Amino acid sequence: MARRPLPRILSTGSAQIARSRELARTAADSATDVLHPLITISRGLRRLASAGRHKWSDTPKDKRGPLLFLAASVILVVVLVPYGPLLAAITLMAAAAWHGRERAPQAPEGPDESQTERLKSLYEALVPYFSTAEDPAPMYSHGGAWESAFPAYEFDSSGRVTSLTVRYPAYFTDGEPEARARIEHLLTAKSGRGREYRFTWDEEGNQLSVSALPPLPTDIAAQRFVTAPGETVLGFTDPGEVQRTLPLTHGEEQRDMPPVVWRTGIRSTEPHLLVLGQPGTGTSTLLRSIALQALQHGDVVIVEGGGTGEYACLIGRDGVLAVECALAGALASLEWAAHETERRLIAANRARQAGHPPPEDTRRPLWILLDRPTAFAHLAATDGHKDPQSLLQVPLRHGRAANVTVVVADQFDTADLLSDAVRQHTRARAVLGPATADQLTAFLGAPPQTTPLAQVPPGRGYARLGSGPVLRLQVPATPDPYDDATSDAHRQAVLDLLPPRSTPADQEAPVAAEAVPAETS
Repeated sequence: MARRPLPRILSTGSAQIARSRELARTAADSATDVLHPLITISRGLRRLASAGRHKWSDTPKDKRGPLLFLAASVILVVVLVPYGPLLAAITLMAAAAWHGRERAPQAPEGPDESQTERLKSLYEALVPYFSTAEDPAPMYSHGGAWESAFPAYEFDSSGRVTSLTVRYPAYFTDGEPEARARIEHLLTAKSGRGREYRFTWDEEGNQLSVSALPPLPTDIAAQRFVTAPGETVLGFTDPGEVQRTLPLTHGEEQRDMPPVVWRTGIRSTEPHLLVLGQPGTGTSTLLRSIALQALQHGDVVIVEGGGTGEYACLIGRDGVLAVECALAGALASLEWAAHETERRLIAANRARQAGHPPPEDTRRPLWILLDRPTAFAHLAATDGHKDPQSLLQVPLRHGRAANVTVVVADQFDTADLLSDAVRQHTRARAVLGPATADQLTAFLGAPPQTTPLAQVPPGRGYARLGSGPVLRLQVPATPDPYDDATSDAHRQAVLDLLPPRSTPADQEAPVAAEAVPAETS
């Protein structure tokens, strides 16, 4: 059967039809632009009328009569007032234009497509840990609904999870640290590495709250902190972790930051501090910061085992009794510190027995700062001398009663060489630099509340004072001002905190001796 040819209008008029459609679309757009004010006012009048109908339907029947009377009175007043109808019409058109405007579309509720895929990935990754074959109605199953497992979630601008609430079945062993560690490691890997996460387990409600913590500020320079005598600022932590804040000066700006305050003195429960870290993580910076704060109210003895001259800026300053880098000087200074501790104890005991207050020289704090004391251990054994750490027995054991505070900083590699007295009597501890969760738990006595990072800036770590919680810590920038790599702002900040130089005894003006007549034979 021969095919019939298509009508001419269909075979040869497609270009004309397309041109006609384009012209019609252009005319419609032009008409819409011209009539846009009228369309807006009409939409507004429709919305006002709808609102009026809803208002009338919501009004009780016994109150509709007074409402009609009030409306009629208003209309009568508008009619009698000069130019009243014109002003009423203008007001009505303005209200209609306002209510008829095109409003911005509301933000879509719920996660978008990429966020949904990320939540599904988290859900599928948790299925092997939160499901068993014996569960008749599993909360977690492959291909299941993630909405019931994640009741709350938040994302940042890059699409990564910043806050997440995870529900888990009651039979999950949330009381075992190993089971918790597996879930925390999984969520850290799936939510994005390079950030610290805080995990809060609600064992009673079978919920886990995950929140990504912002990095602590590293631009806090050394300065005078508003603290009482006996309080030392080790660094700064997250807001909400401590019950106080300190006003800080940052250039021309001022801000409040939550500090990690270490309290020393007679009533302190953590009278001595131990700091561990890797090379270049800021342990010497922390000791310099402590020394500058201690010199406001006390005296300082510094023993440096590294021999790098990190504390040369303190030599000859008021309140700095000694800065020793050699073994002989370290032994002499620590032996004097042990005798001074005994002398203070004896003097305070005698004054107490006599009913008098302690002498003034026993109430002035004495600080003994040791940077890498384990470096002297091998040298002392070679030369046949005693280990300088053995001289810390008396200051560590009786330092609190004698206002003597000991601060020891060393490295993880040589931590095994620390004496038992140092380990037993240092209840305030800090770790700077990268460290594993097992290292932090073994050294601090409790696991950190956040996931440690493999790379952190200098001065960044954790601190625990006694039996308190493990806090994130950022030490204020207190570099060696004589270091060429130090910035001018940080160098000047440290120099402004240094006490004035003391005048040596051999440079004081000698007393004029009386002339003695020569003997004559």
